[in-house]
Amino acid sequence: MKKILLLILIALSNLIALHAQSAQKNVIDQVIWVIGDDAILLSDVENVRLEMQLNKQRLEGDPYCVIPERIARQKLFLHQAKLDSIDVPDSRVYPYVEIIVNNAIAQVGSQEKLEEYIGKSINSWREELRTSQKEEAIVTEVQKKLFEKLKVTPTEVKTFFNKIPQDSLPYIETTVEVEIITAEPKVSLAEIDNIKERLRDYTEQVTSGKMQFSTLARMYSEDKVSAAVGGQLGFMGKGSLDPEFAAAAFDLNDPKRVSRIVQSEYGYHIIQLIEKRGDRINVRHILLKPNISTEELAAANQRLDSVRNDILKGKYTFEDAATWLSSDKDTHNNQGLMVNSNEENNSERTNTSRFQMNELPPEIGKVIYTMKVGDISKPFTMINSKGQQVVAMVKLKSRSDGHKANISEDFQELKAMVENNKRQQIINNWIAKKQKETFIRINDNWKNCDFEKNGWIQK
Repeated sequence: MKKILLLILIALSNLIALHAQSAQKNVIDQVIWVIGDDAILLSDVENVRLEMQLNKQRLEGDPYCVIPERIARQKLFLHQAKLDSIDVPDSRVYPYVEIIVNNAIAQVGSQEKLEEYIGKSINSWREELRTSQKEEAIVTEVQKKLFEKLKVTPTEVKTFFNKIPQDSLPYIETTVEVEIITAEPKVSLAEIDNIKERLRDYTEQVTSGKMQFSTLARMYSEDKVSAAVGGQLGFMGKGSLDPEFAAAAFDLNDPKRVSRIVQSEYGYHIIQLIEKRGDRINVRHILLKPNISTEELAAANQRLDSVRNDILKGKYTFEDAATWLSSDKDTHNNQGLMVNSNEENNSERTNTSRFQMNELPPEIGKVIYTMKVGDISKPFTMINSKGQQVVAMVKLKSRSDGHKANISEDFQELKAMVENNKRQQIINNWIAKKQKETFIRINDNWKNCDFEKNGWIQK
């Protein structure tokens, strides 16, 4: 009898567990907000929360309050985009999608582990990301249109500055402007032949069926991000790839074949086609970079030291040398002046020539730290943006030491603050107006939140 009762209890517990799982699935599809004709589901919130976790983004406040409000705000902008016929091409968002996917795979260790973690296939998640990234880009375009007539006068900047109490003046970090000249060490023919021989061997192993391309990429490719996913780069257009690499990749038609050996700014590659979709392509690649010998580095250092001596003797300027002698393609058309395009910067500082010290490449920051304006460093070794070892020397063009903001030195920074305040006020006013014009309903269980914007709960 006890045994029968035990079996009944086990059966009941199993039924309860199944019911709980079913209820959980129904909750995932629960409508929690309605904005106009659009519903916000709990699953939408969970998807955003998962993406933020994978991207290691911090969230201030209760995610089940903050995220639905963000989605609601986005839906207001997306509705306006439809009215104004604002759209962005898919080609604009695909590169960001692939960056997110590849970084996530590298973070968890493999595609299989990521699919287990997110509970869906990579392709399914990729399409969700494409939609979310495209919507974010559309929202940005709508906001740009709202800001079209935004202007800030010098009088407004002065008024803003004068209203700030002296003990509340913003602190402006030390910034510098840096000019650079680089010399790429010559690679021996023997090293190039060695790399090509290795790549030819990998090609033979793939075509003979001895090894999978993806396995070789994981084992040997020096592109560490793509190596973690078997060399896969994700869907990209020609404009997102090195020209030589793109030409070879788009020339492929048979997924079973391997490309010729391709030289790019990053090193030497072989490529395998995965799939083509219109003007986009998904390929695997194996990257090998030439090893630079001590002798080759010393020779490059000597060449650059000779250039430095000629500059100090007045034979030509640093700027002229950067224009005609530097191997740095990013700066030689700008007389060597480095440009700060760090995506993590505030928008008003993006693509400026000014760097905070922690924004410089570490090798440059270490050298610049003790230099005076006008000084030219001795040659030193560094890793450039392409992951290559080069010899460089820098000139400190200007330095503005950290200080409390003042109107004479920091007019542009103060102007940017005024512009940001105006932008935020425009958005706040626009959202408040749209809230009154739009039907909004929030599930009673989701109303107990300290929302950033008033007006979501309608009477």
